[in-house]
Amino acid sequence: MNISSAIVYALPQRVDAVRASLQALPGVQIHHEARDGRFIVTVEDGPGVSVADTVIQLHRLDGVLSAAMVYQYSDDEPQGEGAQS
Repeated sequence: MNISSAIVYALPQRVDAVRASLQALPGVQIHHEARDGRFIVTVEDGPGVSVADTVIQLHRLDGVLSAAMVYQYSDDEPQGEGAQS
């Protein structure tokens, strides 16, 4: 499991487009949106999609001024009932 959180800064006039682009990215969830165009998001990996690739995509979205990763967690241990401690 890999998960990261980031603050995404959007141009104020492009907030709606950036929101739609963020919602379209697999593994991205918006947790907060400020009036000035800042989004707090989490990014999780999934089948065929890595957190690293998605974070790079955040920087490339039209209307994004910057994206800063603020947290990252990685765990390679098996998940579920069969996992041993």
